[in-house]
Amino acid sequence: MQRITDGYKAWNGYRKNNVQGCIEKATGNIPDSTTSPTGFVGFSNQSTQVYRKALQKGFEFVLLVVGETGLGKSTLINSMFLTDIYTSKEVVRTERTVEVGTHHVVLEEGGVKLSLTVVDTPGYGDAVDDTDCWEPVLEYVEQQLDKCLETETRVKREIRPDSKVHACLYFIAPSGH
Repeated sequence: MQRITDGYKAWNGYRKNNVQGCIEKATGNIPDSTTSPTGFVGFSNQSTQVYRKALQKGFEFVLLVVGETGLGKSTLINSMFLTDIYTSKEVVRTERTVEVGTHHVVLEEGGVKLSLTVVDTPGYGDAVDDTDCWEPVLEYVEQQLDKCLETETRVKREIRPDSKVHACLYFIAPSGH
């Protein structure tokens, strides 16, 4: 009887050591190894992992700025982001048309990158007859959404910068017309 219990104890010891060795190999927590993961890996730490990945990758932001000339759109945007986004000065034109133009700049603060695109609409609302002056702005927004939908519905998706409009600042003249 003594031999059986000794054999059982030996088998249990072997099984425990073998299982422990398999667990150590699977988790990467091998005592002899110099590399081990920091913290936990899994669902409990997923929000932290997503946060770190987002900070490393950076953020993209598209801001649509709409309003008449001279309301301080450029000044507000430059003040908000503490940089000169509009590097070239606009040339005064005799014929005013609504043209959608983009200005792109990459900002970095505290190690976090922000890819900022400002979509400007010079000449919006400057004409005496402002009938359908909003159409170029609407067309631009719809074009960006269509591009995104086209990219997302492909079988083989390609990674492209996000060009959808995230926010719109609409400037209204203080005179009301």
